[in-house]
Amino acid sequence: MAHRSSVTALLLSLTLLFSLSPQAGAQATSDKPTSQPQPQPAASPAKTAARKTANSVAAKAKIDQQHAMALSLLVSLANDARSFPDQKLRARTLSRIADALWEPDPEQGRALFRRAWDAAVVSDQESLRKMEEERKQQEAKTGSFSIAMPPDLRSEVLRLAAGHDRALGEELLDKLTEAKKQEATEGASPSRVDPFETPAAVRQRLRLARQLLDSDVDRAVQFADPGLTTVTMEGLSFLSFLREKNPGAADPRYARMLAIAESDLQSDANTISLLSSYVFTPHLFVTFLPSGGQQSSQMNARTAPPDVAPELRTAFFRTAAQVLLRPSPNKDQDRSSSGMQGKYLVIRRLMPLFEKHAPREIVEQLRAEVTSLSQGMNNADLRENEDESIQRGIAPERNAEDVDKSLLDRIERAKTSLERDGLYLQLANRAAAKGDMQARDYTEKIEDIEMRKQARSYIDMSLALTVIEKKDFEKALILADKGELSPIQKVWLLAQAAKAMPPAEREKAIEVTEQAAAAARRIGGSEADRPRALLAVANAYLATDRARAWEMMLEVVKASNSAEGFTGEDGRLILRLQSTMQIMRISAVADFNLAGIFKALATENASQSVELARSFESEAPRSSALIAVARALLAEKHKLAD
Repeated sequence: MAHRSSVTALLLSLTLLFSLSPQAGAQATSDKPTSQPQPQPAASPAKTAARKTANSVAAKAKIDQQHAMALSLLVSLANDARSFPDQKLRARTLSRIADALWEPDPEQGRALFRRAWDAAVVSDQESLRKMEEERKQQEAKTGSFSIAMPPDLRSEVLRLAAGHDRALGEELLDKLTEAKKQEATEGASPSRVDPFETPAAVRQRLRLARQLLDSDVDRAVQFADPGLTTVTMEGLSFLSFLREKNPGAADPRYARMLAIAESDLQSDANTISLLSSYVFTPHLFVTFLPSGGQQSSQMNARTAPPDVAPELRTAFFRTAAQVLLRPSPNKDQDRSSSGMQGKYLVIRRLMPLFEKHAPREIVEQLRAEVTSLSQGMNNADLRENEDESIQRGIAPERNAEDVDKSLLDRIERAKTSLERDGLYLQLANRAAAKGDMQARDYTEKIEDIEMRKQARSYIDMSLALTVIEKKDFEKALILADKGELSPIQKVWLLAQAAKAMPPAEREKAIEVTEQAAAAARRIGGSEADRPRALLAVANAYLATDRARAWEMMLEVVKASNSAEGFTGEDGRLILRLQSTMQIMRISAVADFNLAGIFKALATENASQSVELARSFESEAPRSSALIAVARALLAEKHKLAD
């Protein structure tokens, strides 16, 4: 085939390129007669300036040529993508090309976005159908299920389109909202109505705004504003993210939300509990049921309370007092989401904050309200609910050693092996999250043979993720040698360990990368994990030996052309554990994708990168690689313009 011929030709060209070693050049030089270097006259300022101008003109000409090459690649690929039978690939390819082509040709970009949307609609419907089938099969087999959610292609297209054209973004957002409503209706099952469930239209709008926030704060705020007219968890979480980038934009919007809550007669204790998040527990939300039950939602890793102006904090307390001190209706007439007992618990939860920051008169009024509410409730219920959980995010967390000691004490008192196994699994999980190798010892104490086997694999890979995050390559190498890891997990771990090594350990890094390469080559030739593993190795070589990175990419192409299902994107590691319930953890892995390494290689040798990308026989990896090359070349043009 033509593609195989191109791979062979590329291999020969790279082999010739890398065979020209510095030693050969040195030998050729040594054969020439030696002579003393002659002093050269200093160049005149005029000649120096002329040389700089000539170099600048040559550099600009090269970049212009690469820019034209990038546009040609994208236009040609767009023509091909219109007929891709895979709707997912068609949607992604067209939307990414539209994104890249928008600046030189907005009209073409808009047309491509619309074509991408049509393909995304078909692809998402098919993905939902397959996911529902898999869910039913798992439930029938095990009684529970754990499913990795497929990509939401409509949201991907929407995010890219909205970043360029607000009108087009609003149009697609309306379509997505209506479709999500219909899907929710068709798949709905009887359940308790959540009074704080964000309306679908607002949820989709704020989700889009959150995605845009990383690249365009102003555009993100434009899309978010219509969804910030009511108090919702998504809206408050967005404002917390916004505050990290632009406090001057976030704080006034939060103040407006306080005013809305104060004037709304439907606001209740849970409204105040949600509003407290922005000031004291960013992204962590706690609400209470009329029965005293508690619900919590954490939308991002917890962060420290923001340093807001005292005036804004006082505004929260005054709004909170206005709502919390409203007369409580009779129990049979109370339609609030919290009820009397939930209101009591909200005040108890927030009282330490009032006592520390609020005006004295407000604190005294709330103390009196708590006393009044407690008189109408069962004291046993109050004692049961007034535990440390209601202070989550507000009171200092228990010392990790104390938590571990408590679990060990519970193991001593456990009445069944099943209970002990569950507690040992908790200890192992906690230790793995800290990168503590004792996690492996805890798994060995699990008595159930099948659970112990699964726990070994799950905990070893959880440990691997943690030690790589901490750049502890020594522990990583121990796990790669002794851990219960799948072949692709072992390759990933070795490659990441090599990347984590400091420059002084270059030789050791190359040695570890070679071990990763050997492990990758042992993966079956028809498996999609083989090209993914080889990609991880190529990425490791990027930092230590660029020539070997190019060579490894030839192996990636060859492996891709022999494997089924390799697309060059959506790289991830999935950890599953079947205990009393199915646990699944998904970690995205950029080094399993083609985009990053082709971007790096394209800046080094554009034409060679294009030839390499074209060597992929499958449409998916070829498209991903070509778009990455084109983006890298267009970025060079933008750098010159800046």
